[in-house]
Amino acid sequence: MRIIGRKSKVIGFGTVGILTVTGLVFLFPVYALVLAAFRPGQELMRFGITLSTLIPEGLSTENILGLFTARKGAYGFWLRNSIVIMALRTGLSVFFSAFVGYGLGMYEFKGRSFFLSLVLFLMVVPIQILILPLYRMIIGLRLINTVWGVILPFVVYPFAIFFFRQYAVTLPRAFLDAGRIDGVSEIGIFFRIMMPLMIPAFGAMIILVSLQSWNDFLWPLIVMRTEKMFTIPIGLNSLLTPYGNNYDMLLSGAFVATVPIIIVFLLFQRFFISGLSAGSIKG
Repeated sequence: MRIIGRKSKVIGFGTVGILTVTGLVFLFPVYALVLAAFRPGQELMRFGITLSTLIPEGLSTENILGLFTARKGAYGFWLRNSIVIMALRTGLSVFFSAFVGYGLGMYEFKGRSFFLSLVLFLMVVPIQILILPLYRMIIGLRLINTVWGVILPFVVYPFAIFFFRQYAVTLPRAFLDAGRIDGVSEIGIFFRIMMPLMIPAFGAMIILVSLQSWNDFLWPLIVMRTEKMFTIPIGLNSLLTPYGNNYDMLLSGAFVATVPIIIVFLLFQRFFISGLSAGSIKG
């Protein structure tokens, strides 16, 4: 028994050690980015990442403070556009995807298998194939260079539909029957009974959809035309030109751009693991 106890302790310490080293490896680029954001950008580009550059010395907030005044405050517009698009796209996509996924998981109706197959098909179709028809649709709706032009094609997200469907089939149908016996409408059952049970799934999808919206580059690049309507990825990419690169604004802008998505993760991270694991139990 003592030998088994010692082995379990050794395995436990070894696991903690491996996870600690792995965590430090993944956090190293973040640490380097933070230090680079508070130093002249040319210094990092000239000397690279060395032991001397990893020592927090000679840091200044000049780059961060000047970020919102350079180029006539363009970064402020980029940040605002990214936050607005992420909030609207995430909220609408998660809500409608949950609604559709719940219907596919909880109700028997003619054509359900076809619609589920269509969702699975759309999950594997690259966005590049859909760009031309989506672009023509946005032009027809006169939404070019608008926030809604970026949001509208992704109001319903196929992966989120499938995820909510998988989560919905794990919910006890007794709650559905109890609601009907009490005279609650089908819409009322979803909002008053089932939606509270799906909170872990909502938390997980909010993080994933927010991250995808925040990092989206190709579609906003096609829709947005003026600099003030750029999002963070497009705006930072515009700082790299054949005539010169604004590394000070690029590095500090990349650092500030990580803050909103970190806040979103911290707000919903307690639902993330439980939501992903519960949604994969039953198919």
